[in-house]
Amino acid sequence: MSESLVSTEIQSAIVSKRILIADDSEIVRSVVRRFLRHKIGLEVCGEAVDGLDAIGKAKDLKPDLILVDFRMPNLNGVEVASIIKKELPHVRIILFTLFENQVPKTMATAAHIDVVVSKPDGINKLLESIQDVLATT
Repeated sequence: MSESLVSTEIQSAIVSKRILIADDSEIVRSVVRRFLRHKIGLEVCGEAVDGLDAIGKAKDLKPDLILVDFRMPNLNGVEVASIIKKELPHVRIILFTLFENQVPKTMATAAHIDVVVSKPDGINKLLESIQDVLATT
């Protein structure tokens, strides 16, 4: 199979996925939402402004992937991931954070977080991680 055919097949599978963005920064949510829609046509099915909102929206919307910030009001991203995975074990979770160094690998693994992406690594690194995670679902 040619490389371009594989890329097209993976792209088709990814575009049909639904994403929930959970971040207390409206600016971050807006930038990520626009980037995902325009770059690869992903559907952002919802946005959450804090940890409790993220859990409620995850239960209601049943996304395929949740992008969650580490530092948010009410519950942090690791707590959110742990709670959501108990109720929705199929959901993939990417922790997108400024505070990557505060999230040890063992903590992320225990919370069933698929990938930790540092915000300073940029939106392209996030996109690459999303593609990798969604291609394996």
